[in-house]
Amino acid sequence: QVQLVESGGGLVQAGGSLRLSCAASGRTFSSYAMGWSRQAPGKEREFVAAISWSGDSTYYAASVKGRFTISRDNDAKNTVTVYLQMSSLKPDDTAVYYCAAMTRGGIATRVSDFGSWGQGTQVTVSS
Repeated sequence: QVQLVESGGGLVQAGGSLRLSCAASGRTFSSYAMGWSRQAPGKEREFVAAISWSGDSTYYAASVKGRFTISRDNDAKNTVTVYLQMSSLKPDDTAVYYCAAMTRGGIATRVSDFGSWGQGTQVTVSS
């Protein structure tokens, strides 16, 4: 059974930091790019960041570049953990953050590139 389980969300003041984690299991996630998207109330889901299967390549939305860092840990048991380190948070970053994985080669640059999704974790940034 494919599972993507996010954790690490919460309430933080503007300017603060949070680190999200995503534990992926159930298939060979270590062979595929993974990433994060987010959805604010009343808005469409938007791409945030992606990382290649090896971790050598990353891609960020312009709105988070320079503030967010994506990384991953592919361990020997085909369990993958993906992280999103978020710094200099702004109220506009408030959203439900979803971990996602591709189901084909390449690296994601948009929401539609992802094929598997987690349930999401809430991030709220207060002003």
